[in-house]
Amino acid sequence: MSTKRWFLPENPDLFGMLQEQAAITVEGMRALVRWAGGDATAGDAVRDCEHRADDKKRELWRKLRDAFSPPIDAEDLYSLSADLDEVLNAAKDLVREAEIVQTAPDAPTQEMAGFLAESVEHLADAFSRLTTKEGDPTVDADLAIKSQRSVEKTYRAAMSALMDQADLRTVLVYRELYHRMLQIGDRTHVVSERVWYAVVKEG
Repeated sequence: MSTKRWFLPENPDLFGMLQEQAAITVEGMRALVRWAGGDATAGDAVRDCEHRADDKKRELWRKLRDAFSPPIDAEDLYSLSADLDEVLNAAKDLVREAEIVQTAPDAPTQEMAGFLAESVEHLADAFSRLTTKEGDPTVDADLAIKSQRSVEKTYRAAMSALMDQADLRTVLVYRELYHRMLQIGDRTHVVSERVWYAVVKEG
């Protein structure tokens, strides 16, 4: 006699996958800080983290497609993952740009990298609170924005200091690097706002 089997819809740990992607992104941004501090080999670590985070993003997206009951709205999970992915993509592009023009990071670049890493760490904390429901994820999202604002402050000071440079190549190269740092900050801001959106929708 055959045994009837019941197949239930898959309910994967989507939050767990999002947290794993965030953890890899934090690792990548810490590698960016080391690179900006003069460790040229850390650029390879940034690239490696970007590839690993991309794999985790794709895994989450595949599982999300078949999930029976996502812990929060599927669109929000998708967007949080996609927007976070853009942060590390931009960091990888920054390193590649500096390598192409054979320019070492300077003090403002290192300072901005530190604030960017802080911002991503706060985002990872926000994702964790979304998972556990302990504490308010929007508090961490606001802290991420505060760190991003510090990037903007450093950017303005660094751009002003460039005006004292006589060498045109130096001005052009570092203006581009600073601008890329600012763009990474803009991407962390997007993720922060998405955290707020997801919390408001669920509330």
